[in-house]
Amino acid sequence: MLKYATVKSRVYLEPTVISHLVARPSDDPILASWQSASRQLWENYANRFEFVISDIVRAEIQRGDPAPAQQRLEVVSQLTVLEVLPEANVLAQKLIDAGAVPRNSELDAQHIAIATAHGVDYLVSWNHKHIVNENKREHINQVCQTAGFQPTTLCTPIELMEDTQMKEKENSEKQPEFDPETYTNPILEECYRIKAEISAQFKNPGELYAYLKAMQEEGKRNGVKYVSYFDPSKHKPPEKSNDDQ
Repeated sequence: MLKYATVKSRVYLEPTVISHLVARPSDDPILASWQSASRQLWENYANRFEFVISDIVRAEIQRGDPAPAQQRLEVVSQLTVLEVLPEANVLAQKLIDAGAVPRNSELDAQHIAIATAHGVDYLVSWNHKHIVNENKREHINQVCQTAGFQPTTLCTPIELMEDTQMKEKENSEKQPEFDPETYTNPILEECYRIKAEISAQFKNPGELYAYLKAMQEEGKRNGVKYVSYFDPSKHKPPEKSNDDQ
């Protein structure tokens, strides 16, 4: 999984990771291990990776209880925000149409599509339902490849850290076992609730795209740093067949 390069690999932080990063420590062994891994990635690996987010991330983490929401916003306030791309919006729709991401989970499709279109190396998440689900990752990758993109590597913070060359001692310890298909916790439940709340605002992908464009324009006016890593030369969309003409 590890990609060797002369520059830092880019890591897209999906909201579930940010929420586990700043939440109050839990006594639940699984939740506690996820919180610990999120902190380790943030505190110990910042010199090895370039962390990036998107306006979809910003839209999600600013919802919910005001105090934790402010913490989430503050912790990522200095990170680069990826620009809104029409290519990412098209890819998100392809992921949904292909059934790689459920139709009612458009925000998760957007996270994957944005990271992929910008050529981000890794997307880290605790969302085992739709993003780091072992049964769906290959399907997601296939859709991205068919659309002409090199897929981003979808993984949990633990998987990413375990795959780096210099493994931390605490990362080699046995992690609590859990069923990714059924396990949940209060932090995840709030993240899922916020995703559903935002999705319900929009009747179609076009409305969501317009919302993100408006959010980006406002962000630029407020001094938010936006960057595009989209490289058209590396995007090879499928050729149209005679049937498509």
